[in-house]
Amino acid sequence: MTAQREWLEKDYYAVLGVSSSATDKELSRAFKKLAKQLHPDANPGNAEAEERFKEISAAYDILSDPTKRAEYDEVREMVASGGGPGGLGGFGGFGPGGGGRTFRFETDGGGLGDIFGNLFGGGGRRRTRAATGPQRGRDLETELHLSFEDAIRGVTSTVRFRADATCSTCAGSGAAPGSMPETCPQCHGAGTIADDQGPFSFSQVCPTCGGRGQILPHPCPTCNGRGVEVRAREVKVRIPAGVDDGQRIRVKGRGGAGANGGPAGDLYVIVHVRGHALFGRNGDDLTLRLPVTFPEAALGADVKVPTLDAPVTVRIPPGTPSGKVLRVRGKGVAADGRGKPGDLLVTVDVQVPINLSSAQREAIEALAAVLDDDPRAALSASAQDRRKPDGET
Repeated sequence: MTAQREWLEKDYYAVLGVSSSATDKELSRAFKKLAKQLHPDANPGNAEAEERFKEISAAYDILSDPTKRAEYDEVREMVASGGGPGGLGGFGGFGPGGGGRTFRFETDGGGLGDIFGNLFGGGGRRRTRAATGPQRGRDLETELHLSFEDAIRGVTSTVRFRADATCSTCAGSGAAPGSMPETCPQCHGAGTIADDQGPFSFSQVCPTCGGRGQILPHPCPTCNGRGVEVRAREVKVRIPAGVDDGQRIRVKGRGGAGANGGPAGDLYVIVHVRGHALFGRNGDDLTLRLPVTFPEAALGADVKVPTLDAPVTVRIPPGTPSGKVLRVRGKGVAADGRGKPGDLLVTVDVQVPINLSSAQREAIEALAAVLDDDPRAALSASAQDRRKPDGET
């Protein structure tokens, strides 16, 4: 089992402000809230906010992965309880014959990780990965605003942001044009050197190359040997049909550039969907309010209704009340990967005329004179029942 030394030093749950029993949704919600506050784009030049953003990203990277989270919890619990049956002092529960699992701690050389690695990892000298060796680039976030129609149908768009990218001068090697990295003369490319102290052997990061295994006699003048530079970037993103407002789209390998030859991180695009003048949305269903006249509602009618494609004809049954919902199947959102499309839910809105002409008033008065139904009869009957003494029928 591989664990990071930071696991012993940092409480990732506290970093995200959640309890150790937090669900995946609670973790995601806490990370999104903090990421929005601390994102470098929202805090230009704020080193403290950038450091906190890195911290919450590292915490979410561990806790959002079920395997890593389980290992993290186990390591923290083991250390909190003293290292297992024998405690840390007696190294109970570690290594062969200890009755427990063997933990290999990746460190920057020396300390707890090397002691565990050399004493309990199978004997002899054991090199640890240098913290300054190849490192994965950080994950980045950016935002994309879409129209309602583009979100429903899907679109390929371009996001623009400033971030670390592979150096355009040295192509990530860190060496000036015309030169090449050279093997470190002290560690001979290993990145670590062994320090023998009696029966024990400790590994530490090579002080000459900083763990890279190579040195740069002529560093790149653009990136000063880092292999990455900050510049404006454009990334094309395929937005699937039916994307929801607030959804995160992952673009693998298009995040921050890796250091020392490490892989790039991922880019997460947060989608914001603008509203529509006519349609609303409820999951994969579209919603629409349909104004109809009193005669149409009373007598019934065939009414044309708009959709995101061509209009369709909807039958209004006679006597349809205001607020009734009519369903037009298959005219909702056809989301990628979610099977059949949703429906269009049409809510009938009976319009009451306001400014009546003399002829209209006469016609309505004539209708009122022949209508003998009392729509409030049930209210009157209920009131009379409440006034009757107990026992009276």
